[in-house]
Amino acid sequence: MDTEQKPLPAGYHNVAPNMLATIVTCLEMTTRPAPRPNPPSDGLTVERWNAPALADYRALYRRVGEDWLWVSRAVMDDEKLRVIIEDPAVEIYALMRNGEKLGLLELDFREGGQCELAFFGLDQSLFGSGAGRILMNVAIDTAWEKPISRFWVHTCHLDHPAALAFYQRSGFKPYKRMVEIFEDPRQTGKLRPDAAPHFPVLTAE
Repeated sequence: MDTEQKPLPAGYHNVAPNMLATIVTCLEMTTRPAPRPNPPSDGLTVERWNAPALADYRALYRRVGEDWLWVSRAVMDDEKLRVIIEDPAVEIYALMRNGEKLGLLELDFREGGQCELAFFGLDQSLFGSGAGRILMNVAIDTAWEKPISRFWVHTCHLDHPAALAFYQRSGFKPYKRMVEIFEDPRQTGKLRPDAAPHFPVLTAE
């Protein structure tokens, strides 16, 4: 994600009807932030999810991410995905209530000295409940228990509208902005056609 590319010139840039364009913001923290208190748990727990089955992983990934157009892990080759989620340097956690998985946290320590907050998402039934703070506190504590000097994440404007501010309140500071253009997965059948209704599908004239 931290690749250097030539900046786009000022002005408007047409995007094909079958493509999506989004503004990606990269954020990082280089020291552990002051702790923030957890809200009442209301029966929620965060549990390590070791080597999840691909179908179970993808089901939770879709549950928390499909309406924000998360697509990468949904369509990734099985063996490539298995290598990632079974890597001992990748830690996956599920936010649980009564045995049901309602949130996904994935921490990637594969690059020495740093941790990427690779995926962070909640079932929509938990929005506004404080569950995000519970999950983020686990993310921060777990990341900084390791010998890292940098914890980073990227988000985009296709994500929940409160995501960027939430990351900043959690101690991440923005350091780079990029434009990403990719094929609209709703037009290829990779995601359901009515996903992300806040971001309309375009059709060619």
